[in-house]
Parts: sequence; C-alpha cells; structure tokens
Amino acid sequence: MRRFFTLIIFFLAAAVVVTSLGELEKSVETLRRANLWILLLAVLIQFLWMYNSALAYQSLYQVMGLKDRALRLLPVAISADFINIVAPSGGVGGAAVFIEDGRRQSHPSGRVLIAVMLHLLFDYAAFLVVLALGIIVLIRRNDLDMGEITASLIMLAIALGLGTLMYLGARSAEALEGFLVKIIRFINGLLRPILRREYLSRERAHEFAAEVAEGMAALRGKRKELIIPSLFSLNSKALLICVLVLVFLAFSVPFSAGTIVGGFSIGYLFLVVSPTPSGIGIVEGILPVAFRSLRVDWENAVIVTLAYRFITFWIPFGVGAAAFRWLQSQRS
Repeated sequence: MRRFFTLIIFFLAAAVVVTSLGELEKSVETLRRANLWILLLAVLIQFLWMYNSALAYQSLYQVMGLKDRALRLLPVAISADFINIVAPSGGVGGAAVFIEDGRRQSHPSGRVLIAVMLHLLFDYAAFLVVLALGIIVLIRRNDLDMGEITASLIMLAIALGLGTLMYLGARSAEALEGFLVKIIRFINGLLRPILRREYLSRERAHEFAAEVAEGMAALRGKRKELIIPSLFSLNSKALLICVLVLVFLAFSVPFSAGTIVGGFSIGYLFLVVSPTPSGIGIVEGILPVAFRSLRVDWENAVIVTLAYRFITFWIPFGVGAAAFRWLQSQRS
C-alpha cells in the first residue's frame, strides 16, 4: 500500500505538470462551462460498466456449469479490480479473490479460475478490435509512431500468451505443466543471482496445471455458449467509449469519431502495458499528448483526460476499496 500511495503522489504531480503547461485562464474557462448533468450521466454509465462486468462473469460461470447471480458477483468483481490495482500481479490477485469467494460458494476452484481467465482473454480480444480501429485512425492522420506500435505488440503478446496457456490446458495438464516449468526455470535463472534462492515453486506449477485442466474439461464443446460473454466484453469497451464521449460533451470540446476511437485506444493501450498499476501517472501524461495530436486543444485535452480518468479509474477504485472491506467483514 505504501508503494501505491507513492504512485498516487506521482499521479497528482503529473496532473500539476500537465495543467501548468497550458494557459491557466483557458483551463479555468473550460471548467466553468462544464455541464454537471452530463458528467453525472457519465458517472452513471461507469456504474453500468461495473454491473456489465458482473454480468460477464455470471455468463462465464454459466458456461462453466456454475450457478450464481450477477448482483452477488458484483462486489466480488469490483473487489478483484481493486486488488489488481493495489497489488498488481497480472490479474493473479483478482483471480484469488474469485477463487476464495468460489470456495465459500462451494464452486470448484478450477472452473472459477477458467472463468476468470476467459474474462481476461475476452477483455483483451475486445480491446484488440478497438485498437485495430484506433491504429487505422492514427495511420490515416499520420500520427502512428514507434511508441504505439511497440505497446500494441506487447498487448498482442500478452493476449497470445494467455491464449497459449489456455490452449495447453485444454490439451492436457501435462502439456501445460511442462510449459510452466520452462517459464519457472527461466525466471528462477534470472533472479537466482539477486535473491540467492528459487523464486517460483515447481510444485505450484503442478497444482495450477491440474486446476486449469479440470476447468478446461468442463469447457469442451461449448464454443457457442462463449458468444454471450464475448459480447459483454465488447459492451464493456463501448460503455467506456460512451463515458469519453460524454466527457467531451460536458466540457463542450469539439471532437470526431476518429478522435474518440484513437484517443481511447491509446489511453487503454498504455493502461494495460504500463509499468504502473492501471497506468496511473502514465496515462495522464500520454493521453493529453495523444488528443493534441488528434487536433484537440492542449488545455481541453488535459481537462478531458483528468475528468475521464477520475470517472473511469478513481471512482471504481474508491468503490472497489469499499466493496473489498465489505467482503472482508462478511467473511469475518
């Protein structure tokens, strides 16, 4: 948590820097003409985005043969997002929240784990669809550079890596375990001179492979049932894009469809590949530059970025912290 508070300070410092670069008078004028009702509508859509996430998990649970309700899964999904922010571990922390909740509901851990992995995979796939459109926009406007290309390749590699894990798990637990052991050897070889011990356990790789294989066995022959969860993932990105559009409208900032798609793609891309949790401090610095390259005035780009990040990051973060505390109190 101490490291995360440092990141918050970094975010605030980045916000001060980017706002100080613009003309303060224009920024104040942009804030004065803000339409609070439109901003409240954007906040409402953000809450719909949270519920959409719970619906996606519910549909994946149904595919895995697990019965649960979206309203009950809602605080679990929000808490998982919160844990992924304060303890970034590639989604492992959030998966642990679902597995712990699943045990209390008598759900098999392997099936819950596959549901969480599928949710993450569909989320990446849905964004890659939007990213492809964003790259087309950037190419048409001659704004695509090596930063976006490199980040896009990293994003694609993450999605392919997750897909490879699930494919190996579908073939057999032994194949997945062999793949994980190779990764563990590589990581331990890198960290052994620093830590002077084995960082990852091979025994845990065996347990994880067995759980994934068990869950994948329940998934066989259910390709058509995965259509609805994938649509929920696409709807998730559509809702976030709607929030961005409403923020532009709230501050009366002119925009085009290309501006929205291109800006959203860059912002979400660096949110995923950023070394900081949920791109904190990084997105706030990159997104105004992206909007400026898409012909948005700098002062407006800064205001839109900070408002958008407040709605899509800080509000879910606060709600997630409250949901996590509530879940902990329920368990105790």
